[in-house]
Parts: sequence; structure tokens; C-alpha cells
Amino acid sequence: SSEVLEAIENVIQGVFQSLAQKKAPVLTVANRTDWRNIEFTDSVGLQMIPQCTTKRIRSDCPQSAKRFALMLKILSMIYKMVQSNTYATKRDIYYSDTLLFGSQSVVDQIINDISCMLKIPRRSLHVLSTTKGFVAGNLSYTEEDGTKVNCTCSATAVTVPSNVPGIKNLTSHAKFILIVEKDATFQRLLDDDFFNKVPPCIMITGRGIPDLNTRLLVRKLWDSFQIPIFTLMDADPHGKSVEVQRHKRKAKCSMSFEAHHLTVPSIKWLGLLPSDLERLNICKDALIPFTKQDENKLASIQKRPYIACQPLWKKELEIMAASKLKAEIQVLTSLSSDYLSRVYLPNKLQFGGWL
Repeated sequence: SSEVLEAIENVIQGVFQSLAQKKAPVLTVANRTDWRNIEFTDSVGLQMIPQCTTKRIRSDCPQSAKRFALMLKILSMIYKMVQSNTYATKRDIYYSDTLLFGSQSVVDQIINDISCMLKIPRRSLHVLSTTKGFVAGNLSYTEEDGTKVNCTCSATAVTVPSNVPGIKNLTSHAKFILIVEKDATFQRLLDDDFFNKVPPCIMITGRGIPDLNTRLLVRKLWDSFQIPIFTLMDADPHGKSVEVQRHKRKAKCSMSFEAHHLTVPSIKWLGLLPSDLERLNICKDALIPFTKQDENKLASIQKRPYIACQPLWKKELEIMAASKLKAEIQVLTSLSSDYLSRVYLPNKLQFGGWL
């Protein structure tokens, strides 16, 4: 807490010093969305380079003056929360003055900028993310308030805790962790009694692009148990397979400054792989043709620097680009209604075939 307060005080002191010298105050933040600022390492994944390019948010420029003011406003709110040891979600901050902030995305971007500028993880700023993920399987833990959670005994999935760093006494006999992109697939595996068809495991879904708490939980489970982690996603370039895997394994470009806390570079892409579609003789009528947006998205991903370090990924993307077809996990039901849980996943886990 003292480090956070001191970091904010240093920023405000800089503003006062500029004013005392009759200069317009400026806030300098790293350019989080520039791929030139990002490097790939096997141990961390994508992370910001030490000498990255920056952007200046000026108080005397019409294009950035409002953003400058909003950053100071949120810095003030964070300072008060840290002082009083209280917490708020990003949604709470937005609704504290919707007219001032204008949109939730503005608040989200500013909080990430502040976290990057201060070089302090977002959770240490007392700003929480709304949890949307679920976890099930061979896992038990104690929440910060003392509540004991046993995912093994639950007939349904448990919501990912809102304060992942605060959970303790994690216990599991799981042999692997399976991250499932879509909630519908996650629920289907629960209904198919998937846990009794494979060795003990932990299953997690971020219900699409994973939220911060889901990513933090995956990292905490990896740190605690050091067991294999696999992902199961659609074979789809736009916001699905490659993007979800990138979030889990590498952290998105704009969050790469927090890569050490959010990523697990050893995560394996179990499926659905573009090469699986041909190997399993999936009928082309069951596949979905690319849109122009899909083509542009895939071309953009293929140009990203980390793809050059991943030859197997590159090959799968080339297969997808050549076919100009995408597929949802549900396409496996064209083979049989329970093919995913009865055949596909058990065979993959036993004999390999992941990236």
C-alpha cells in the first residue's frame, strides 16, 4: 500500500512542479498497443521491452486535456481506496460519474494506463475486475474471508473468485488443467461426466476472451501445482482460437506490461486445430466460410512477431488460411453427439496432438 501511495504522490508532485515552473503538466505512459514495444521470451511470453516508446498526455492539448483530467480523477479515487483499504470494480468507477467518463471502455483504458505508468499490477491499485469465469473439478481452496470452496463436490461449476491473490490452502490431485473457451462446451463436458472419463483434472472457462481474474487463477494454479495446462477452443481466427490462446499464454499486447502475473507460456493448444478438421474427415458442409473480416484478422495475426517463434502455430494458421474455413467445437457433434468427451479429448490427452 505504501508503494502505491508513494507512486501516486510522485506523479502529483510532478504535476505541481510543472505548474510551479509555469509549464503545462504532462503524463508519460508506455505505448501499450505498439507491437514494436513487445518481445517474446520462452519464460514469460509476450512482454514489454525495457526501452519502449511512450506517449505524452498533455494538459494543454485539446485532444488530450480531458484524458489528462480523467487520469488525475481516477488516480485520486485509487489513492483514497488504498488509504482506506477499500476496493471497487471498474464498473463501480464508471458508474460513480457516467457523464464524466462517457463510457466503460474509457475507464478500462485509463486504469490500464495508470497501472503501466506506475508499474504496479492493477489488483494492487484496489481495482477489481468483474468475474465471469467458472471453475470445476479436482480443486479446493479457502477464500480471503475464510470461506472454504470445494469444486470437487459441487454438482455445478464455481465462479472464479473475485480476489484470486487472496485465496489460499489450494489442494488438488489433478493431473492436468483444461481451459475451455466457450461456456456451452464447458457445460456440455460437465453434463457428459467428462471428469470420470479421464484422470482427475481441473476445468476452467473464461466464457470467451478471459477476464483478468480467470487469467490470474490459471497462473496461480500453474504456480501452485506445476501440471500440464491445455486449451480447447474454436478453430476460428477472429477473437476465438488464436486470440484466446494468446491471452492465456502470452497476454494481449496492451496488457504485456503485466505478463509476469497473467501468462503461462507452457500452455498447450489441444484443439480444435485446423489440421484436426482434415484428419477427422469433417464434412466441409459443417464448416463455416471465412468472411473478409476473418481473412484480415488472420493476416494480421500471421504478421505478429511471436508467430515467427512458433513454427507449429504458423503451420496451423497456414492451413486455416489455405482452406478459408473455420469451425466451432460443436462441429464434432457431426461425428457423434458425445464425440468430444468420449473420443476426441481422451485420445488427444493420451496420445498427444497438441501445440
